[in-house]
Amino acid sequence: MHEQDTGARSLSPLPTSLPTLYFPAHSKIGKGSSDHRGAGEQVKMEKVLGLAVVSTIFCVGSVVGKFVQGIVNTKEDWVFLTRFCFLTNFGRLDFRFRYPKSRCCQNILLYFDDSSQWPAVYKRPDKDCYQREGVLRPENNQVINLTTDYKWSGCEVEVEGDEESLSCVGGRSFRSVRERWWYIALSKCGGDGLQLEYELKLTNGQSFWTRHFSADEFGILETDITFLVIFVVVFTISCYFAHNLKGRQLLHTTYKMFMTAAGVEVLSLLFHCMYWGLYARDGFGSGGLKMMGKLLFSVSFLIFLLMLILLGKGFTVTRARISHSGSVKLSIYMTVYTITHVILFIYEAEFFDPGEVLYAYDSPAGYGLMGLQLLAYVWFCYAVLVSLKRYPEKQPFYIPFFSAYTLWFFAVPVMALIANFGIPRWAREKIVNGIQLGIHLYAHIVFLAITRPSAANKNFPYHVRTSQIGILLPSPKGAGGETFPHHAYGNSSFLGDSQPNFTELFSINAAPMKTVDEAGVRKSQEVPRNSEQKIITTTADLISNLTPPPLPPFPPRIVAHSPPSLRLSSHFTEYFSMQGGPGQGSKA
Repeated sequence: MHEQDTGARSLSPLPTSLPTLYFPAHSKIGKGSSDHRGAGEQVKMEKVLGLAVVSTIFCVGSVVGKFVQGIVNTKEDWVFLTRFCFLTNFGRLDFRFRYPKSRCCQNILLYFDDSSQWPAVYKRPDKDCYQREGVLRPENNQVINLTTDYKWSGCEVEVEGDEESLSCVGGRSFRSVRERWWYIALSKCGGDGLQLEYELKLTNGQSFWTRHFSADEFGILETDITFLVIFVVVFTISCYFAHNLKGRQLLHTTYKMFMTAAGVEVLSLLFHCMYWGLYARDGFGSGGLKMMGKLLFSVSFLIFLLMLILLGKGFTVTRARISHSGSVKLSIYMTVYTITHVILFIYEAEFFDPGEVLYAYDSPAGYGLMGLQLLAYVWFCYAVLVSLKRYPEKQPFYIPFFSAYTLWFFAVPVMALIANFGIPRWAREKIVNGIQLGIHLYAHIVFLAITRPSAANKNFPYHVRTSQIGILLPSPKGAGGETFPHHAYGNSSFLGDSQPNFTELFSINAAPMKTVDEAGVRKSQEVPRNSEQKIITTTADLISNLTPPPLPPFPPRIVAHSPPSLRLSSHFTEYFSMQGGPGQGSKA
């Protein structure tokens, strides 16, 4: 059986390049106080877990904070327990271990993230237990021998019936030249396996904003709160704009999708703030809240991505609906994208190794999402180019739209690659969180700006009112009737009164009377018999025709309630009579 030196050690000077562990004598906690603290923490944990069950639809049965507890019972002689990123001067580990004295003697091993330490031993099957212990420097206080002979371990013998147990209560303070990841392992080289109950409390200082957070998580709560406030403002402004657009009958489906994405983003940040707030308070948190926040974050992203592709294809801007083949392609693509997101969640929860600091996109599912993002960008480019070719007058909208969201499409995969290969692991999570939220905020603010209902906005995309969509949709057999008519820019509707101008709905400016009638006749041929026709008649052009030379009578108009037909009805001739000149007129 291999045992570490159990003698008391004095603190010797160490090179500044190596982290140092300090363990003051007052870190030893008496039996009575430790029992009371353990009971208090157990009650607190039960309250938090109860709150998690009530607050979320996910049930989490284990501690997911920086209070780590568990039982080890294995035939292995070396196992990993947990990891934590400590600050340079304020990191502290408080521990409590208990195991049968007959299974003595076991060691707690403290590795840091230097290439000669943790990476040199973890997932290295070519190294045995002795070699894994050999990379540690006992004079650097990286080995805690759980015996009564090693006074810094705080171990005492407890007798329960006929069985003796070793109960070890103590703590360690960490100091290093920078923030470091520390990895805690348990070993008993050459023995008959490991059996141990443990409770670990890992903290950084005493501040509410840092105490229970790993150093790589610093600032996440403050960042999430800030972005929550900003997104609430964005969502509120979008609701105000939507109210104005609805008053002018320009509140289209794509704008509603944008509002939905912004609202879901607010809910996502709310759940994240709740999770990190509970976590900051007691170190437990609720895994269900965090998972719900991630789920809503992905839903918001997918809705926004779908909206961009639809706008690129001209939906609600140059056409009233997407073709059948386009709808099928979109459905397949979004289904694949959603399934890949689900796989990423499952992979992160079930297959990510807790002994390694990994990023969500550093996985097969993550690389698959980046590939789908680039595929969506190619599709987006093609759709925008086709829309511009057919509707060149839409350049004031599509050119800034395409330029702004080209950056957005590339920002996500570029951020993932930088996070995987360019950001230090001890700072990755907090940096990536801020960048990711910034990318989402950029996308929402850009869309809010280019769709603001203002006469000064030359980029406003919509020109067809929602009340006209039903008329502009193609007939069941018609081809090419799914597109909107070419039109001047939609912001012209904001130049007049604040109320909708209903006379614009069915009129064509600067057109002869005959052209209007012929267009109305052609339109009546396309409308199904069971549909309602609305015909607006005006007298401005008729008055101009009262002067000689006399004009022949105009073709009679179709009655609003008669079936669509080119043949005039003899029963309603009074609706189509007009004054053409002396001695001329239709019979009443």
